[in-house]
Amino acid sequence: MARDFDLLIKNGRVLDGTSSPYFRKDIGIKSGKIEKIGKTDGTAAKVIDAKNQIVSPGFIDLHSHTDHSILPFPEAESFILQGVTTQVAGNCGLALAPINEKTLPLLRRYLEPSLYSGYDYGWGWKTLAQYYERIEKQGTSINLIPLVGQGTVRLAVKGFDTTPASKSEMRQMKKLVAEGLEGGAFGMSTGLVYAPGSYSTTEELIELASVLTRYGGIYTSHIRNEDARLMESVEEAIKIGEANDIPVQISHFKAIGKPNWGKVNATLRELEQARARGVQVSCDVYPYTAGSTSIASALPIWALEGGIEKMLTRLKDKKLRRQIAHDIDSSTGCGIPMIKSAGWGGVFVSGCLSNNSYEGKSLEQILREKGRFNDPYEGFFDWLLEIEGNVRVILFYGSEDDVRTVMKHPLASIGSDGRAISPKAGGKPHPRYYGTFPRVLGKYVREEKLLTLEEAVRKMTSLPAAAFGIQDRGILREGFAADITIFDQDRIIDKATYENPHQYPEGISYVIVNGEVVVENGKHTGIRSGKVLKRR
Repeated sequence: MARDFDLLIKNGRVLDGTSSPYFRKDIGIKSGKIEKIGKTDGTAAKVIDAKNQIVSPGFIDLHSHTDHSILPFPEAESFILQGVTTQVAGNCGLALAPINEKTLPLLRRYLEPSLYSGYDYGWGWKTLAQYYERIEKQGTSINLIPLVGQGTVRLAVKGFDTTPASKSEMRQMKKLVAEGLEGGAFGMSTGLVYAPGSYSTTEELIELASVLTRYGGIYTSHIRNEDARLMESVEEAIKIGEANDIPVQISHFKAIGKPNWGKVNATLRELEQARARGVQVSCDVYPYTAGSTSIASALPIWALEGGIEKMLTRLKDKKLRRQIAHDIDSSTGCGIPMIKSAGWGGVFVSGCLSNNSYEGKSLEQILREKGRFNDPYEGFFDWLLEIEGNVRVILFYGSEDDVRTVMKHPLASIGSDGRAISPKAGGKPHPRYYGTFPRVLGKYVREEKLLTLEEAVRKMTSLPAAAFGIQDRGILREGFAADITIFDQDRIIDKATYENPHQYPEGISYVIVNGEVVVENGKHTGIRSGKVLKRR
């Protein structure tokens, strides 16, 4: 007997993602699409009773690095179980393609802290499209939106060379960006605190981003400086977009270090002023006062010229050590001024491949245990050599007031800056990997009433979809893809902590991806119904 629907959701309080108040209607799903929204007596192969629960569009995470983790963790447990159905990947300029065989060893070594040991990536692709074809072949439980990584493009052409791009090199880079966009990427990301992207001038970035104009792509940026030169760095991102008449997304909008707290009020006004003159600029924010990155970004960017091995060689030179220590202490040309802004006691090891006994400890604790805190820089540099520069860290540098200010702003979407993993990944990753979206709905909506439920859901669904031009997701509408999250607004909360991050949230009952039930009664079903979404 033929069924009217493959799946029918009944009795729920439907928030359609537009910030409108909830309504009570059934949702009928067929062939991966929303077939009907309204009262129906139709039959279905499966019926979900969503009584007393919220039915919303699946959450869209605008800022992730799941392209680094999806091969070893194709079921994307840490994000699917948050209700996230789509993630933008390839952020901060650091994608896993394109690949130049000559510079591949530099790329692999540089990305090593964010990849997963025990898994053979194979590196059998050359283009971004080929990499995502491998993901599709393996299958994934989550939808992925690719971005071209400008840092990876520059590395493929110039390695870790600090010199400006020549005309010939610029032609090669523009060709690689175009290749990625033709393969379906939605735009290009930059990470201007990370070498080799940090070696690019504003003029170089304007010219490279001109390729996006032809393809209707978006420019996303981990801006050049999030502390003392925050204002100028926001202006640079806007300038690049305005020069090319393209949309701009500023990543994890914040201000690093206590002297800079409160500056987000002025930089948000910069966004508003740019919008008023026609620049399509927006931002994303995560609900935490700590960030996470690789330890190499604590060093001045000149120290990374030539790659990680060259960096380690410089750390063996006493004269260069003194210069590196001076630059870190004065925040001169550092990628991220983590020591200056968080202090030795505010930087914690989240992952260390060579010695997991360091995980969960602060740099100060490690150096004190070694008896090296009397001269912390010398002890720090020796430790970096010991662990071969291969460590991820969590650093506490933010203001809760700033987080709340940005989160409330109408231009701010929610983004995690995380990677989809599972507890088998080990280590002590940032709790945002497991808790970003439920934390907003539990802490900032239900408990603190900073946002209404309707507005928070909009920041996780239709707002990010509009920012990226995702045309058939982010709103519950007939004909749209059936990406749906069902949750209990009285129970939803994050459980992950800095001490014990591998904990799934509570209160999410069902997650549906392209019409398939991937989470049922809070448990992953093992279904891999995700897709690689491509720019139209």
